[in-house]
Amino acid sequence: MTSVCVRLAAPVVKALLGKAVIPDEYPYSLGGLGLLGTGPASEAMSEADTLLMIGTSFPYIDYLPKPGQARGIQIDILPEKIGARYPVEVGLVGDSRLTLIALLPLLHRKNESNFLDSKQRAMRKWRSLLEEQGSRKDRPIKPQYVATILSNELDDDAIISVDSGTITSWAARYINIKRGMLFSLSGTLASMGCGLPYAIAAQIAFPKRQSIAFVGDGGFTMLMGEFATAVQYNLPIKVIVIKNNVLGMIRWEQMAFLGNPEFGVEFTPIDYAKFAEACGGKGYTIMEPNEVKPILNEAMNEKKPTIVEVYVDPFDPPMPPQVELEFVKKMAESFAKGQPYAKRIGLTLYRNQIHERLRDLHHHS
Repeated sequence: MTSVCVRLAAPVVKALLGKAVIPDEYPYSLGGLGLLGTGPASEAMSEADTLLMIGTSFPYIDYLPKPGQARGIQIDILPEKIGARYPVEVGLVGDSRLTLIALLPLLHRKNESNFLDSKQRAMRKWRSLLEEQGSRKDRPIKPQYVATILSNELDDDAIISVDSGTITSWAARYINIKRGMLFSLSGTLASMGCGLPYAIAAQIAFPKRQSIAFVGDGGFTMLMGEFATAVQYNLPIKVIVIKNNVLGMIRWEQMAFLGNPEFGVEFTPIDYAKFAEACGGKGYTIMEPNEVKPILNEAMNEKKPTIVEVYVDPFDPPMPPQVELEFVKKMAESFAKGQPYAKRIGLTLYRNQIHERLRDLHHHS
């Protein structure tokens, strides 16, 4: 794929399930697409005149070019996938790698690279924004900070399994995938509870590699008994639990998509560190920003199944790459209808904006 990028002078946009296909740091990568994606990826799709889809069935067609805007070419091993998401002029049925190898000699080298250059500049700004967001040592702890520190603690061939919920957003943006890593989540069904069993399966399949489950407390609670399975078979998985005692994605969907106050999303806290010890594993609790790095580092070196619970800010929303007016309107509606934590959420959003403005001023000065 990288050879095709270079030949066409074209940036690459990744569906979330394809996050590990090319490294996040690769110069042609614009990161992910969609609600959890990057601003430059959305911009590239809105400006593209040609779309080459490789082995993807990305379902959120609002983020793809408008039909008629771009010429479509698609490669997929399943013929029924051709043209399912976007109108295509050329459909190539076959294994993506083998098809690209056959296609490469037929592609003419493109010398003009204005489109690529503009998106690479935008991506440098986007990475700078993520760096600022992921380095804030606020209290309560920012989930973005935890994801960033975790990313820095990963082995070069780590396998990362992620659950469904707001955790997906933090993983999509702040975990930096290097060449050789593996990454998966329940992308098709968005089924909660998948992170832990995925990590167990990964450790069995690759016993010498680091296997990490990056999960929210809501998803983890649904299948947490399987941690005892990891202990039984002496699988040294590391489970990082982002703890806010709320079904976060449901909260934000109720507010930002429906314009309703949250309902039925909070749940009783569980001491996951004690649970880990009760199962025969190792447990850690993080409550302060300055504990995140040393405790995660210590946990990663454990030789037995380990749970690290991190108390985070429950009022930090996973924002879309480009905030539309409709998003703001729905949030305002939920506040007007009696959203119980409106002041706390409003204050968090305001503080986030201040940090971003200060970052912009710093970069321009």
